Parts: sequence; structure tokens; C-alpha cells
Amino acid sequence: MASLGRHIIVEYYNCSPELLNDVVHIEKSMENAAEEAGATIINSTFHHFSPYGVSGVVVIQESHLAIHTWPEYGYASVDLFTCGDTVNPWVSYQMLKDSFQAGHGSAVELKRGEMALLKRKNFDVKAMRDEKSSEDGDPIRTRDVWFTERDDKIALSLKHDGKLYDVQSDYQRVEVYNTQAYGNMLTLDGMVMTTEKDEYVYHEMITHVPLLTHPDPKRVLIIGGGDGGTAREVLKHENLEEVVMVEIDDKVIEASKMHLPTIAQSLDHPKLNLIIDDGIKYVNDAADGSFDLVIVDSTDPVGPAEGLFTVDFYKEVHRILSADGLMITQSESPRFNSKVFKEIYQTYRGIFGQDNVHCYLAHIPTYPTGMWSFSYSSKGSANPMNLKPTEEVDAFVKANRLRYYNADLHKAAFALPNFVKEMIG
Repeated sequence: MASLGRHIIVEYYNCSPELLNDVVHIEKSMENAAEEAGATIINSTFHHFSPYGVSGVVVIQESHLAIHTWPEYGYASVDLFTCGDTVNPWVSYQMLKDSFQAGHGSAVELKRGEMALLKRKNFDVKAMRDEKSSEDGDPIRTRDVWFTERDDKIALSLKHDGKLYDVQSDYQRVEVYNTQAYGNMLTLDGMVMTTEKDEYVYHEMITHVPLLTHPDPKRVLIIGGGDGGTAREVLKHENLEEVVMVEIDDKVIEASKMHLPTIAQSLDHPKLNLIIDDGIKYVNDAADGSFDLVIVDSTDPVGPAEGLFTVDFYKEVHRILSADGLMITQSESPRFNSKVFKEIYQTYRGIFGQDNVHCYLAHIPTYPTGMWSFSYSSKGSANPMNLKPTEEVDAFVKANRLRYYNADLHKAAFALPNFVKEMIG
């Protein structure tokens, strides 16, 4: 053997973009390529970055296989490094080329650790090993696959066991991951929408705050909310006569019913009028004063939700509210999306009036920065501090086994940090 290792630097071109953005496919491909080449896998770690791109490494007893992908260019860069002469990295090269459906690939092999330049050192092997590594037996094989939502300044990573759902709808990429810490997680275009373990924070706060302060709510309109969590919480208020929910993407509903059943459990409720349509169109066509509460349960202002963040839309919502009507929206994170956060409140106050728009906060671990905001905009006399009697609220919380919302937290949510006050004026 002329060298300690063989290092093949690989580039794959004109690959399938879909395959290069599929972290589970890449993980399996890399592991299969290692095993077929004769390697012994010790550990694998892979990250999927939102909205696209995968990085990962398979650590083998004989060294490693590493990859980073650029799906938007159909390009993947791979390092195949093997020690000794028992593993043939060119087997891995060909398998990965086929697996990624590469139009063509290029590679260069380097010899690492030229034996002619090396001199063996004498040392006490036993003194260098800890108790565990000195035991007989094969290495323990471990596996790490990560979903990462990031921008150029911040990232959130969640370890998962693979995708349960992956569909490109007419509007967006709808995916469900089986995460290890937060249960099943719904993402839209690579952004976290909800998870089984922390969804109750968002859904309880976007619904019970308005419904327990409105003087007499009867008709509720939900725009978006395809996972079903907002509808589930709204329908706990038995005094309501009708709840209309307008969701543009039926694939979000399908994914949620299949893989988020505790969140989507009320989507077939007899009191719910579920409409698959454009929420903007529905609002524009609705009659004046036809709803007591409109909840805009939207994604961030991109893709199909972009039109929900316009002055014209909010004016239409104001029009269809009854005299004491309320509009509640998720209003982004003051830390993460500061520009949109400030613009939202300027817009709302221009329509509802300076003193009729209030911000309140909740803490959602899987949303960027963990601090999330909601807006409370009142057309008439409803005020967020005019909460129903404490005993009535306590009875409601107990009867419905709420996990986040309560009377004390309701009031505290409107106590804003100074930096938030300064942002919205």
C-alpha cells in the first residue's frame, strides 16, 4: 500500500433537484454507497436546510463520506475518503451518480498519507484508550437526520426520523416530518407551521383571547388554518352559531388529517363550514357586518399568504365585521421579522384607529426566536382587558383542559417589553 488513504473529490452536475433536496433519500443513498464499497458505518448526520440544500456526513470506520447539495443548480459536491485498501470509493462514486440521476460527474483522486514520507511512531496503545473504546466488539452505529429552517442570520434545527408526507401542491410544498422532540411537524415551503408538542400555545392564544373578550360572538370566520388547530379551539365555545373556515390548499388539510389528527380533529365538526377557496376572494364577496370575529391564521407574508398582508385586504376585513367585531392575526416575531412586524401595526391602526389595535405575545419554541406576536384589532367597543369574569374563564379553562391559556396569562400577554413598545409606538 503506497498511502494511508484515498481521497476522491467529486462533483455531480444536472442532478434531479427534487432528489438533492430530499434529506432522507440522500442519507440512504450515502449509507448504501458506503456499505456497497465495503465500509463499516459508525455514524451518520444529515441536515436539510430551508428552503433547499442538504449537508451531511457518513462516518465510517475507514474515514468518511461527506456531501453538500445545491438543488437550485442541480449540483452536489461530495468527498469520499477511505483509509486502507479494503474499501473501494469508486463504487460509492458510481452509486451516488445513479442515485442523484446526475447528467454527468467529475472526480479526481488524491493519495493521502504517502507511505514514503511517513515513519511509524512507537506509543502505548493501552494508555491512549479509554475504558469503553478498549472493549472488544464492533463500533456502535448511530444516526442523526436534521431539518433546519434558516435565513442568513438565524436557524432552528430539529432531529427527525424521516418524512411522513411530501406533496407539491398548486400553491406550496407541504411536508410532515416525524421529529424526535416535537412529534409530527407540518412545514410549508420549508417553514415550520406547527408541531404536535407545542401547537396548543399558538392555537389557544389566537382564539380564546378574542372569544373571551368579545361581548357576544356568534359568527366566526377563519382565514387559513388548514391544520385545524384554530378551528378546534374556536369550536370549544358552544355559544357560537356558525364557524366558517376558508383554506386555499386542500393538501394542507389532507396532510393534517393524516398525520396531525389531534390538531385536525374538528375539521369534520358539524358546526364548521369548511371551504376550500381563496380567503381573499371570500372576504371580498362577504356581506357587510357579517362576522363578529375574523381570525387570519396565515403563514408568513410569502407565497399564497402574501395577499393577506395588504391594506386592501384588511380594509375588507374591517368592512365585514359587525359593530363590535374583532380581527385577530398572527403578527410575526418582533425579533425575527421586525420590518413586517412594525408595518403590520401601522397598517392596522390606520384602519381600526390608534387606540383600537393591541399587540400581545406568546412563547412558541419552534417559531423563530421563540417570541411570537398576535394582533387584536377592535372595530367597536371590545377591549382585550375586558375579560369575562375570572370564575367563568377558570371554568372554561378547566372544562376544556387548556394547556397554555388562562386568565392571568391573558392579561400578562398584553404587558409588552419596552423594545416592543418602542417598535410599534
